[in-house]
Amino acid sequence: MMSELRPVAQDLIKRVDDFIQAEIAHNESLYHEQSKDENGTWVVPPIMEEMKAKAKAAGLWNLFLPESENGAGLTNFEYAHLAEIMGAYGIASEVFNCSAPDTGNMEVLERYGNDEHKEKYLKPLLNGDIRSAFAMTEPGVASSDATNIASSAVLDGDEYVINGEKWWTSGAGDPRCEILIFMCVTNPDNQRHQRQSQILVPMNSEGIEIQKMMHVFGYDDAPHGHGHIKFTNVRVPKENLLLGEGRGFEIAQGRLGPGRIHHCMRAIGLAERALEMMCKHGMQKNCLWKTFGSTWRKYGHYCKFKNRNRSSKTFNIKSCSYDGYCWK
Repeated sequence: MMSELRPVAQDLIKRVDDFIQAEIAHNESLYHEQSKDENGTWVVPPIMEEMKAKAKAAGLWNLFLPESENGAGLTNFEYAHLAEIMGAYGIASEVFNCSAPDTGNMEVLERYGNDEHKEKYLKPLLNGDIRSAFAMTEPGVASSDATNIASSAVLDGDEYVINGEKWWTSGAGDPRCEILIFMCVTNPDNQRHQRQSQILVPMNSEGIEIQKMMHVFGYDDAPHGHGHIKFTNVRVPKENLLLGEGRGFEIAQGRLGPGRIHHCMRAIGLAERALEMMCKHGMQKNCLWKTFGSTWRKYGHYCKFKNRNRSSKTFNIKSCSYDGYCWK
């Protein structure tokens, strides 16, 4: 698949990989040590800001955004290979300003935001000065299908009044999170896929209450976090509406298409790293002077895992270029 990439993409892949090995790999533990202060309060790890400055200076910045002067000129097909490399190290994507949910939110603002939205929120996001969140999933409904969203926004004069509850709002715990994109119902009487809208909601708005940060396998994912948030009569200017009323589902599909590819490729990169670590461990002798790896290899388990991971990669890469999708 590498042979199908343009030279500019191949060069970026090598430079990103070299940067990760030189600047990021050995700082993973330090990053997590710095994610909370002595009182347990979530803070921005200083090492992250140091690595971001180096990446920006090296020209390895905002690599994800296709068909935009704000990106690196890569297609989603080409960027998918970079996402795989970054995914092997959980903190790497942020170093290059390529981490979720900011990537998807920046793409939404780039494609659907007006000039004011871009100046106020897109520019500082592109510069890595602030972070953002995406509020779609709700505790009371199967909100993986966006048409089930129950949170509401009602127009009252020049403002939308927002009410609802969201959880797994990734990025909401970050001290730098200043804006979230809120998925809600504005037109309940419209056809099923034209009831929802997306609205920009500043995190410091009155009426926003963070209930808690969700845990994944016991981890709170500090300082990023996945928030359970309640919105009670939150008022925002009507100009914060993205694209138009009833077009939220349309925006969601445009956002989540590339996002699924990015997430899948990052997961594949992490799986490759885990497999490599397991192989190294498997070559260590046990008390019987045999290696776990010899037994594992004997029954073909390594090949099975490797082939499954490669099959997943092939499927995702093909998804980027399949003519039936809009995610080239």
